[in-house]
Amino acid sequence: MKKICSTLSLISGILLLAACTSNPVPNQELAEKVDIEEFMGTWYVHGYTPTAIDKGAWNGTETYERLPDGKIQTTYEFRKGSPDGNLKTYHPVGNIVNTETNAEWRMRFFGIISAAYYVLYVDPDHTFTVIGHPNKKYAWIMSRDSKINEERYSELRGELEEREYELSNFVRMQHQ
Repeated sequence: MKKICSTLSLISGILLLAACTSNPVPNQELAEKVDIEEFMGTWYVHGYTPTAIDKGAWNGTETYERLPDGKIQTTYEFRKGSPDGNLKTYHPVGNIVNTETNAEWRMRFFGIISAAYYVLYVDPDHTFTVIGHPNKKYAWIMSRDSKINEERYSELRGELEEREYELSNFVRMQHQ
């Protein structure tokens, strides 16, 4: 019985990894065009779907830097649990899949897990963006400033609602 459970766990892990590393064709409308150089720099996370690594995050930022090979070095930083909590930093690497629009990326986490990263919306000034995932369960609302007014936040959240994202776990990230 123990051997069967171990085998099933191994098979489940392999299937999960395969699902994370697949390259699906976008199943939703993405941003028409992302000026990748304008997109680089620091973004403040205002709304997000928590994962195991960033549940209870405060003061979150995503910083993007274009590498000489065209990949995107990402630095995701936040405080865990409170504004004074431990600083957590992660460094996924992005690869632009659709170079015509620059709106479809794959992010590689921990060197082994690859996940789709969709730029669903970016305003013409590249000051607000909405990021999504093919399963419509994970999303992020970000801006270039640590503050965002309620009306603009609601409009950006509306982008996700119109696309029928599952937002029951979506939370507002606090910045202090």
